[in-house]
Amino acid sequence: MLKNFLKVLAAALMLVQGIYVQGTPAQKIKKSKVSYPQRELVWPKDKMPDAQPGQIAAMTDEAGKAGFNPDEHRIAYLDWYEAPAPEVRNGGCMILISGGGYQSCCDVNLIDLWRKRFTELGFQCVNFVYRTPRPDGLPIYKSAWEDGQRAVRMVRSEAARRGFDPEKIGTISMSAGSHLALLLATSSQTPAYEKIDALDDVPCHINWAIVNAPAYATTDGETGTPSFLQGYNTDVKLSSVFKFDWKTCPMSLHHGGLDEYSPNASTLIYRQLRRMRIPAEVHIYPDKPHGAFGLERGVEFMRQMGFIGKLAPEENIDERFPSDEDRAEYIKQDIWPEGKTPCFQEHMNTPYIEWHFPKEKKTDAIQIIYSGGGYGGNGPESFEVTPARRYLNSLGMTVVTMKYRSPRPKGLDKHTTAWQDLQRAIRLVRSQAASYGLDPDRIGIMGSSAGGHLTLMGVTSSRHRSYLPIDDIDKLSCKVQWGIGIYPAYALTDGIDEGNRHGGNEDDSVLVPEFSFDLDTAPMLLIHGDADGWASMNSVKTWEKMRAMGIQSELHTLALRPHCFQRFASPGTGSYTWLDRIWEFMTAKGFNK
Repeated sequence: MLKNFLKVLAAALMLVQGIYVQGTPAQKIKKSKVSYPQRELVWPKDKMPDAQPGQIAAMTDEAGKAGFNPDEHRIAYLDWYEAPAPEVRNGGCMILISGGGYQSCCDVNLIDLWRKRFTELGFQCVNFVYRTPRPDGLPIYKSAWEDGQRAVRMVRSEAARRGFDPEKIGTISMSAGSHLALLLATSSQTPAYEKIDALDDVPCHINWAIVNAPAYATTDGETGTPSFLQGYNTDVKLSSVFKFDWKTCPMSLHHGGLDEYSPNASTLIYRQLRRMRIPAEVHIYPDKPHGAFGLERGVEFMRQMGFIGKLAPEENIDERFPSDEDRAEYIKQDIWPEGKTPCFQEHMNTPYIEWHFPKEKKTDAIQIIYSGGGYGGNGPESFEVTPARRYLNSLGMTVVTMKYRSPRPKGLDKHTTAWQDLQRAIRLVRSQAASYGLDPDRIGIMGSSAGGHLTLMGVTSSRHRSYLPIDDIDKLSCKVQWGIGIYPAYALTDGIDEGNRHGGNEDDSVLVPEFSFDLDTAPMLLIHGDADGWASMNSVKTWEKMRAMGIQSELHTLALRPHCFQRFASPGTGSYTWLDRIWEFMTAKGFNK
């Protein structure tokens, strides 16, 4: 009796220390510490719908190992990773979904990157591995969609046990995995398979999605090919497999501008989300191929939406950029010689430019900046101008600010005199650039709101003369090399002189006719608040037009953000970091060398 008691006591002590005894004393003693990832099969044995002998569920690194046995990897599964540290847990879960053309699950490195980033942000992470290759005799996505709905149900059912909120489940995905994520995000009310047990009573919707490079989303590639019409022919639509039901969730869409799986898929998805008044973002990166870009933009989206935690208090942008300590010299000059101002009207101010030279010049490029104001007023001291000017000076760039004529001219279009001032200002800057050691052929323009409309005039219509020449300066080109449009207004026909009545979402809301889109049209960076009354579709449809012309531009919209999104913004959101997009754009394009 005593001997048996001592054996039981010893076993109990070992259990307390995290050790267990298996079988007889001759067998090895093993530690009970849990190893990760923890694998859970999505389907019960013999219950998986549309099972096919040619399909497996495995990431390519596992499938490529010597001795891999396909018969042991037929069922889709979840790999649960270690929970985040208690001090950063935010009550959310991220489902990670690889791409691979529905032929494999190949994004091993991306899964690892996402796991590390979202775990440190406080999310429980789980890798979802679905069946591939494409099923025979079924739509290419069918078995993966079945697996996906079942996987979301399983994840939601595990919420209490694993310590996250069942209504804080998001996805991040790539390529075919993003096509699958879109099905999960838009079509959860459409059953992908017939119920097999009680788990199928659990809802299978997700609460948000970060969608990278969605493949097969437009009708010119929905059967599983690249977009053979590049996603923007007149007969190309968004694939009807996405139902956009009442449980459709907010999304952040990311796409390379040169992706053969057309980036127009992302703008079409974004437009449908706007029609449904679902907060969303679209981020398109010029000259980038098929790939996952802008992870931190996705993080900023989640932070802005409150998925990571409570937003930090908003900060005033003027207080963040309070001084001219990085400016070495300032020069002010009138745009027009005395008595030579075209379409002169007494009620309008005198236009001028101001040169702001950095203490340490690091680029020969020049950025011209001016404000908005509805063409009723404008000023270079505005929050739309001064912080950007100081930011660029700090990076070693020369900035020229402009005050154009306002209020609106009488008897002319609202923008006519401002456009004249802009064309003359560009020529004036070009005529003096070399004398300051700057490049006359590296000039960009930037404006916000009405100033964004003015930027579009300057970018798209430099071959269109806005005034008769007055001197030799007007023999110079007013072509610019890039434009930066910050929430441009008045760019669409449903908002010619006011906010966009229908949000710019409908097909009959088109770009206004004053934009010539001539052969000197320059690439642009466009940044816009998704909740702007001067709708973000002003920027989106401009980007679509430029892509159709073969011009690679950059686009960012910001969920929940209004007009003047940057004036007050929370740290860690896109409205706070937006100035960095300017420098990144110019760096990627080589403008600031």
